[in-house]
Amino acid sequence: MRRLHALLAALVLTAPLASPLVAQEVPKPVKLMTVTSEPQQVERRFYGQVTALQTVDLAFQVGGQVEVLTAPEGQVIPEGEVIAQLDLDAYERARSQADVNLDKARRDLSRLESLSGAAVSEVSIRDARTQVQLAEIALQDAEANLDHATLRAPFDALVARREIANFTTVSAGTPVVRLHDVSEMRVEIDVPEVLFRQAGQNGSVSFEAEFPGGSERFPLVSREFEAETSALGQSYTLTLAFEQNPGAGIYPGASVSVLARAEMPAQEAVFLPETALTFDAAGDPMVMVFDEAGTVIATPIEIEIALDGRVRLVDGLENGTEIVSTGASQLQDGQSVRRFTRVGE
Repeated sequence: MRRLHALLAALVLTAPLASPLVAQEVPKPVKLMTVTSEPQQVERRFYGQVTALQTVDLAFQVGGQVEVLTAPEGQVIPEGEVIAQLDLDAYERARSQADVNLDKARRDLSRLESLSGAAVSEVSIRDARTQVQLAEIALQDAEANLDHATLRAPFDALVARREIANFTTVSAGTPVVRLHDVSEMRVEIDVPEVLFRQAGQNGSVSFEAEFPGGSERFPLVSREFEAETSALGQSYTLTLAFEQNPGAGIYPGASVSVLARAEMPAQEAVFLPETALTFDAAGDPMVMVFDEAGTVIATPIEIEIALDGRVRLVDGLENGTEIVSTGASQLQDGQSVRRFTRVGE
């Protein structure tokens, strides 16, 4: 028994110790900027949605029962084509009645005018003329109502969806179908106020669209922008248009990413964002310089605050140096990082 215990003790003492598992450091994605006073190209990526040139919820201006509804969802209906029609019987009768009333009013006026003089007063004749005018207006209203009982495509329209079923009784203003004018496909993105102002000062900005799962890029041109910031986020909504059709399968509401490029002119001074700054124990400013090896190096710099509150670089960095532009204070000297490109990567 003693020999067995001794043998077990020897095996335990001679067995190699298991190496502890070492957690591998995952490189943190960081946004970078190039410190330079030379002209450079700046790129930003925004995420938005495809929109149509215009979107319309088509509705009758009169009420009744829908008798015809020819609006297959996902299909294009040519301009002027009938989309929906109410039961026309009541409106046709109203027009016929208005036509008869007008004819009677004209006969009454003609008879009174033939008897003008001592037998018929001038007031009676003027009243008869008024009745004729009212009858003419009533006929115009009846004809307009009859025309409004039929809905036609106001443009070459892509039917997004039907809002009602056939034979439904609707009132005036009830949406019947939603139509998209896809003669020009557009993209809407939200641009932060600061970038929007910089782009406006620069003027030479190009845009390209890229769809999820694809590598092809489509040139975009600026069309319009909302001249008021959103309630949240202080951003402007910018509307862009495709220079060429993006192809089949791209419909309003589709997700899209937009790459914006701007040629920034040479600057007399280099300004740093406040989020690029970090400080040592003595309170001296530093930035995190990106090393191509995949690490950041805490580098002391000299700065001054301009009259407009911006941070101007005085000394400490060479032209072309890449630094972390956002969240530098959350990094440590020598930490492994990777270049941020887009969400999901």
